[in-house]
Amino acid sequence: MKIGYLGPPGTFSEEALRAAQPDGAEPVPLPTVYDAVMAVHEGTVDRALVPIENSLEGSVNATLDALAVETRAVAIVGETVHPVRHCLIAARHLELAEIETVVSHPQANAQCARFIRERIGGARVLAAASTAEAVRVVAEEPGRPWAALGTRLAAELYGCEILRGGVEDVADNETRFVWLARADAGQDPSAGPWKTSLVFWGVGAQEPGWLVRCLSEFAFRGVNLTLIESRPRKAGLGHYMFFADLEGGDTDEGVSGAIEAVRGQTEELRVLGSYPAA
Repeated sequence: MKIGYLGPPGTFSEEALRAAQPDGAEPVPLPTVYDAVMAVHEGTVDRALVPIENSLEGSVNATLDALAVETRAVAIVGETVHPVRHCLIAARHLELAEIETVVSHPQANAQCARFIRERIGGARVLAAASTAEAVRVVAEEPGRPWAALGTRLAAELYGCEILRGGVEDVADNETRFVWLARADAGQDPSAGPWKTSLVFWGVGAQEPGWLVRCLSEFAFRGVNLTLIESRPRKAGLGHYMFFADLEGGDTDEGVSGAIEAVRGQTEELRVLGSYPAA
């Protein structure tokens, strides 16, 4: 089985993939989250593991947008939660006062914002496609006083030095990753407990109380929502799509009844996946 993930080697996505230890899997690093999602869509990989939510910075928009907008052929089939421990990494030993530039993925920069501000506030902050790519960039230019935020794995892979460990702003920082597969892949009905993820938007979205009416369909049936979030529909200002995670499988009576009731009040409702909860 080929499993795509956000590469290059050494990212937190690879750490999470290694921790899950799927038997006989062939890891396939891909340049972006979008590429990982679309590799499943195109069939070049059998599965993908992508980040969807962080405990400090919230949802990973690239994942939500790809699942909602770019493909209908990919479904969430599982999830896993992985602890995130950021390291400050350089190609050689540097004192914090010597660091002129910090480079990492925007999520990592945000998750370590307090450390950057208080300990290396004079450094400029640059974005990279991934934490591992940031470490690779720093490793290739050992003469520059640059540092990266990344994993211990990346420091080992690229022969760098860890200047500080655990530089995330909150010690129990963690990221939820989701397993993706083709929507027609099927699921093991014996697994559980279950969780269901939805996206919906509607012609009534401009009417007072429309969202309350939609969400009430779940409350009336005793279905607990664990996440609700809006994202632009990319159709002009004021037009949003709503993502929701809820407890239970989409074949449960209460869940299926609520989904159908909400579907009747929306322009579109899609089940992004019904899967065993972490």
